[in-house]
Amino acid sequence: MASSEIEVVTSSESKPNETYQQPPITDVYTASTYGDLQKLRHFVEHDGASVTVPDGNGYYALQWACLSNFHEIAHYLIQHGADVNAVDHNQQTALHWSAVWGSIPSADALLENGARVEATDINGYRVAHFAAQYGQTAFLNHIVVKYHADFDVPDNDGRSPLHWAAYKGFVDTVRLLLFRDASQRRQDKDGCTPLHWAALRGFAEVCTVLVHAGIKEELTVKDNAGSTPVQLAHDKGHRHVALFLSNQLRAHSNQNKVCGGKLTEVGYAPVLLCVIVFCMILFINSVVTAPGLKKITAVVGLWAWAALSLAVGSLIMFYRCSSKDPGYIKRAGDVGGNAEDPLLNIDLNSSSIWAGNWSQLCPTCKIIRPIRSKHCPTCKRCVEQFDHHCPWISNCVGKGNKRDFFIFICMGTLTSLLSGAIAIQRIWTSIPAFSADETWIHHVLVNHPGVVIFLVIDAVIFLAATSLTITQASMIARNLTTNEQANLKRYEYLRGADGRFRNPYNHGCWKNCVDFIFVGHTNDDDIAWRPLQQIAAP
Repeated sequence: MASSEIEVVTSSESKPNETYQQPPITDVYTASTYGDLQKLRHFVEHDGASVTVPDGNGYYALQWACLSNFHEIAHYLIQHGADVNAVDHNQQTALHWSAVWGSIPSADALLENGARVEATDINGYRVAHFAAQYGQTAFLNHIVVKYHADFDVPDNDGRSPLHWAAYKGFVDTVRLLLFRDASQRRQDKDGCTPLHWAALRGFAEVCTVLVHAGIKEELTVKDNAGSTPVQLAHDKGHRHVALFLSNQLRAHSNQNKVCGGKLTEVGYAPVLLCVIVFCMILFINSVVTAPGLKKITAVVGLWAWAALSLAVGSLIMFYRCSSKDPGYIKRAGDVGGNAEDPLLNIDLNSSSIWAGNWSQLCPTCKIIRPIRSKHCPTCKRCVEQFDHHCPWISNCVGKGNKRDFFIFICMGTLTSLLSGAIAIQRIWTSIPAFSADETWIHHVLVNHPGVVIFLVIDAVIFLAATSLTITQASMIARNLTTNEQANLKRYEYLRGADGRFRNPYNHGCWKNCVDFIFVGHTNDDDIAWRPLQQIAAP
């Protein structure tokens, strides 16, 4: 798949905030490049230098000022006659150059003085393409919100800003464009979608965002050479990306095959419910009241009653954590009224709800979510303090139902342990004397098959429930979610200034456990919306 890079002068001398020996300032171009307003005034007002003619390479002083993010210089040049829509030999304007380093003040100066936000260069690139190509997410959002720049327009090769952001691997820019409903199905002149580009370059996180925000049909789209994104990733040796895309494609195919996708939507909660009820009935008929076993004693009967009570309690908690809201974050359409652009009035530098992390944008729900939240592709909702999606309860586990889920698995562990011990005690004390040719196991298998079946199922439940209980208890003690534990390297808020793991939500084992027991979750709103640089501070 061919690609064309934007052609713009970005030499080291034009990069702001770098330490180097500044060359002598001899004209309006070097003065604009290095932000020397005093010398620029001297050249213009004393020497009569023009700000409307290009330098020897065909570039304008206004372009250099905008590239270097010197908006005061840009204002001065505009006031003294610089043409905001002047183009160089590549048909690029100063606005194009301002997007390279994301110079918002310079872009404001240009656009407020008549610059055309939809101006195109010889490749058909607009300022939105430039911003996407250089990963200037805040700049892109600014020109879209304030100046209504077209964020989904194709260039001469049919490539939209989303194509470029995916190709360059700028996942935050991809999130913003998807948040604004940029098309994922658009194919360029080579028949490639943004997912093709991300797979070609091996950008796993970009592929993940594109797949989860899409309708999965993008996985099967073929380019002009007949290749799907999975095939491109495999051909280029990006095995991890190819594996992810293959799994997503397989899951999508299975979802459509099994009961028309209904089983995937419902989950395995009905299966688990049937297993629990079946075990309760089997326990009563084959263990407690089985005619082939010794008459139950009062003590064993009391323990059996306790096991059945725990089983009933497990069913109650199973219902609660399956039906309870796990912490769904309300979308604009859920609260009624005008569904205003959630980024319209946000100051990205200082806001009570913006933490400076573009991963807070949910392209599907169209909301800005707390840092610890995550969009569940199964439930198709964002869940606050998302832990994981559990198919066995057909629900997510999050801030709203995590305590119920933990109580459920704890009761399941105790129930399976107690009922299993009672079953073993019953068959052990009820076995009569038998010949040496008959082993104990053979006797049990032949005469008490119901008990054997119960013990097998009970052992599986005990192992699963115990492992879950231990894992969840460890997470609760550290105030960490399963999702965070599995993605420690992805989340910036879980790293300190030195780059090492640091959990800002950990208040100590005792307080974490007390808050969880009495409140059900840790109230971390004051941290959840704090800027990341403050969270990461030691």
